[in-house]
Amino acid sequence: MDYKIASLKEHNQNGKVDRLPFSIRILLENILRNHDGFAITDAHRDTVLNWDPAGTKADIPYKPARVLMQDFTGVPAVVDVASIRSEVIRKGKDGSKINPAIPVDLVIDHSVQVDFYGTTYAYARNVEYEYNRNKERYEVLKWAQQAFDNFTVVPPGMGICHQVNLEYLAKGVIERDGWAFPDTLVGTDSHTPMVNGIGVVGWGVGGIEAEAAILGQPIYFTCPKVVGLKLTGELPKGTTSTDMVLTITQLLREHGVVGQFVEVFGDGLDHLTVPDRATISNMSPEFGCTVTYFPIDDQTLDYMRRTNRPQKQIELVEKYCKENMLWRTGNESITYSNVVELDLSTVEPTVSGPKRPQDKILVRNLKEKFEDLLHSEFERKYIPIKSRKESAWLEEGGSGTEFTWSTAQKEEPNVVVKETGLQSVKIKRRNKEYTLSDGSIVIAAITSCTNTSNPSVMIGAGLVARKAIEHGLDVKPWVKTSLAPGSKVVTDYLRRSGLLTDLEALKFHVVGYGCTSCIGNSGPLPPDIDEAVTKGELVVSSVLSGNRNFEARVHPKVKMNFLMSPMLVVAYALAGRTDINLMEEPLGYDPNGQEVYLKDIWPSQDEINDIMLQALKPEDFESAYSVIFDGEEQWQKLEAPAGTNYEWSDESTYIKEAPFFKDISSDAAPGQDIKGARVLLKLGDSVTTDHISPAGSFSADSPAGQYLIENGVKRPMFNSYGSRRGNHEVMMRGTFANVRIKNELSPKEGGFTNYLPKDIIMPVYDAAMEYQKNDTPLIVLAGKEYGSGSSRDWAAKGTTLLGVKAVIADSYERIHRSNLVGMGVLPLEFDEGENADTHGLDGTETYSITGIESGLTPGKKIHVIAEKADGSKKEFDAIARLDSEIEIEYYLNGGILHYVLREFVKNN
Repeated sequence: MDYKIASLKEHNQNGKVDRLPFSIRILLENILRNHDGFAITDAHRDTVLNWDPAGTKADIPYKPARVLMQDFTGVPAVVDVASIRSEVIRKGKDGSKINPAIPVDLVIDHSVQVDFYGTTYAYARNVEYEYNRNKERYEVLKWAQQAFDNFTVVPPGMGICHQVNLEYLAKGVIERDGWAFPDTLVGTDSHTPMVNGIGVVGWGVGGIEAEAAILGQPIYFTCPKVVGLKLTGELPKGTTSTDMVLTITQLLREHGVVGQFVEVFGDGLDHLTVPDRATISNMSPEFGCTVTYFPIDDQTLDYMRRTNRPQKQIELVEKYCKENMLWRTGNESITYSNVVELDLSTVEPTVSGPKRPQDKILVRNLKEKFEDLLHSEFERKYIPIKSRKESAWLEEGGSGTEFTWSTAQKEEPNVVVKETGLQSVKIKRRNKEYTLSDGSIVIAAITSCTNTSNPSVMIGAGLVARKAIEHGLDVKPWVKTSLAPGSKVVTDYLRRSGLLTDLEALKFHVVGYGCTSCIGNSGPLPPDIDEAVTKGELVVSSVLSGNRNFEARVHPKVKMNFLMSPMLVVAYALAGRTDINLMEEPLGYDPNGQEVYLKDIWPSQDEINDIMLQALKPEDFESAYSVIFDGEEQWQKLEAPAGTNYEWSDESTYIKEAPFFKDISSDAAPGQDIKGARVLLKLGDSVTTDHISPAGSFSADSPAGQYLIENGVKRPMFNSYGSRRGNHEVMMRGTFANVRIKNELSPKEGGFTNYLPKDIIMPVYDAAMEYQKNDTPLIVLAGKEYGSGSSRDWAAKGTTLLGVKAVIADSYERIHRSNLVGMGVLPLEFDEGENADTHGLDGTETYSITGIESGLTPGKKIHVIAEKADGSKKEFDAIARLDSEIEIEYYLNGGILHYVLREFVKNN
């Protein structure tokens, strides 16, 4: 069959296209194919065709071929679109026209929680709990599957969205309506760029932008700079792709690539498989860039064959890319904005932590670094042994599954200070005693799309387990272990090789197929461990093969979290602590008292490769993905509503009609200056979307917990913030509620603030509601990289529902700034070299922000007046980070979806 194509060769006058990065060529093709003279114009084409490596402020449109969602972000997106449909119906219009204009794949992968572990029944019980907790959420998704065109749902237990995307959904080249064109997408998860490893351009956006794309709206963004990442050499023996990725994360974060594209080139690519490449691309949000693109080449085709793509599809990819200047030969003469180089032979075994992915630590330095962190990050206050009674113990309860403090000293554990200076608690379990201390590892999780998609490190982890067993080692009893593969293919090849049995012997049983510890679904700690950590005020650790380790994300009580390869996760679980130099100290001792070192159980790459050749079968991908949309018995039996208009229930604590669109006016109100505003929070640098809108568990005494209790929900059924994103009542109460957020207006850590002018410390939500009673607008003061981390639209939605009208920050992470605009919150940026502290702002002032009513332009200087209680004033200008004319329209409409809804009502 012959296909129409948007030819890049036809625009290659004077070698213009030859010099463009591949990722920019794909943006050019997108504009050429979708050119309509209105939304996508000649000016847009010329901006990309004449791409300036030094950068430009010009906006360009992007119309992705498809959208990828996961359920944490997908449920609120479905709720929003269903709410828009309900409003359209209320206005007497045809609601069925509110429908996805492009294909949407939603993978339910973020809801499985590790309640059970270390047993053969862990997976089945976790799935059972998952359905019990999430029945209402799954019902709305099953309704959407029949109510919307172009909308498919991958049921629970089938895999992590990014691994499913890499192994199955990604086509490389799409054929549609007689056209052939590059596969492109956006995803409502920040790790969507993982698919860049197979040559597909795609990146994470907030659910707000994704919803606009679903409804046919182009995504506008500033034409990006492209940093060339030049890789040379090969990884040395004893290192893994994860070590490489964590090295690159630090390198690019230090270089500064926020809002830019990264494109990888150099002879080092010849030695990197697609899983290796995808591991790098997956960490794009940790670098801060939009994409980390690997052009299509022979390695891409080889991976497609290995993952059982149809031969016809592979031939189409090769033919199209070679014909349309999208095939990498390695001999290109591309101009990049700048180039960062890494010699892969310099990579060493690496971890990152304890709370940021870019904080690289060499394994040989972790023991020394741990001591520094304990003092600098956690201000360890030692408790003299004489102040504690040595008779206090944890003892086994009658059931054998719950543990309580001894009645001799129930209120306090036995806290001691070892000679090392570590605070410790003695624990007794099943007549065995051990000591839990600062630095003890309480969670060891092989999880996340980042690494479980890479057979090399997964088989490597199995071999580490096998060799450890051969040496008589076992995981320490205080470590909660889990294995959460990104797809069932992983289980197939681990089982075929016998390595799953070895992992299970160390209690790394499969607990689910989904994003677990990385998203905060680690589940509860064992009761004795939880109580020891709490009462002993211990600084304990987690080790995980994931991509996120922000404060309180993995588990609220685990203060140190380290990212690493699956192989090192097993090794550290054997050691049981992070205050160890694994390169020199023994992991443990065999039954004869002989020391066992990491080198004794570390497999060679040849051993890994041999098993990969034997165990990996293309037919595994066929069997796993031929039933990908069917789901297991629970999904098939799940009853869901039907019909065009969703039936909203007042009784539901999971699903509520979104409040943003009800009775929306026909026209947007004119822009208004912000007067008499108070500061809700004054925050420092690197405040993440996890700080703003946490995804994990929450307590009964939090505003969200109190709301659920008042509505008849018992504590065990709270689930997580992430699972409650379809209910704005929970989410607005959870905004700025992270237990580790540090608000300078409050002496208390966590979601508290000072309600002014009464000078009362209270939860952020309660204060915001008091301000709303008085019609007091609110602002947030913040530092550098505000909103880094996950592409979490509720971080913007919750902000606007609390009554925040503007944020003034030193700088923003790309997605969150866009999300703020998408929800009608004005992002303002201090001039370079200025910040809240240089202006002497402490957050107790009353603010007026002017220049909005007089008309907005992209990047306009807005005047801010901060008046202190004594009547003195501080005046300064801030930059309105409305970066384009269309963003101004979104802001004035109260958000991008408000704009889309009004346009639909006007034109239908």
